[in-house]
Amino acid sequence: MAPDISLTLDPSDGSVLSDDLDESGEIDLDGLDTPSENSNEFEWEDDLPKPKTTEIIRKGSITEYTAAEEKEDGRRWRMFRIGEQDHRVDMKAIEPYKKVISHGGYYGDGLNAIVVFAVCFMPESGQPNYRYLMDNLFKYVIGTLELLVAENYMIVYLNGATTRRKMPSLGWLRKCYQQIDRRLRKNLKSLIIVHPSWFIRTLLAVTRPFISSKFSQKIRYVFNLAELAELVPMEYVGIPECIKQVDQELNGKQDEPKSEQ
Repeated sequence: MAPDISLTLDPSDGSVLSDDLDESGEIDLDGLDTPSENSNEFEWEDDLPKPKTTEIIRKGSITEYTAAEEKEDGRRWRMFRIGEQDHRVDMKAIEPYKKVISHGGYYGDGLNAIVVFAVCFMPESGQPNYRYLMDNLFKYVIGTLELLVAENYMIVYLNGATTRRKMPSLGWLRKCYQQIDRRLRKNLKSLIIVHPSWFIRTLLAVTRPFISSKFSQKIRYVFNLAELAELVPMEYVGIPECIKQVDQELNGKQDEPKSEQ
């Protein structure tokens, strides 16, 4: 127990000035009780942890990567340059969703790219790590767009066979548009939306006042793949099977009244 210390300046009993200091006013350091230099133990009388040793972490207690594991970890992350900054993307996390963006070949003269965006490959919003997936997927989409586009380009937005749970939010789409480099905004010649749902058309109608008139003029709705083939060379455009099935179902319903008539 620590002795009672009086904070008064009166050199009386119990005062720090009376017994613990000599006439010179200096503290006798040699007479103080201190822990042994070779002692590694703390003897505390409270409930705090009482470490018994200061030994460093032994070799092998830290997980060491093998050459294969280190190579695999290197494959997991990929750098994409967006604007003037480099961003790391967790490729392992977005592996099932990488088909959301693909190269569909070229149109016209020169390197006019066709970029296919298939919403049916987006993750569902109910996943526990949805925000993490969408953040990495956003960087992947924008970074891939930077790599695919050399000159002018068009985006084919495949909206069919997509549930509401897979539809990206308005904030996510707005973030994509805002992060697109000025060069990419300028070189985008057309945004073709295939099988537009009521939701996507309403969404674009609501946001139309907030986007430029030039961008609005680039949006075009296409209601079947046959109409898309009249606008875009389809040789290298990868259409998912679920989109083809939806197209057949929609075209079948549209042809029924004609056959009955």
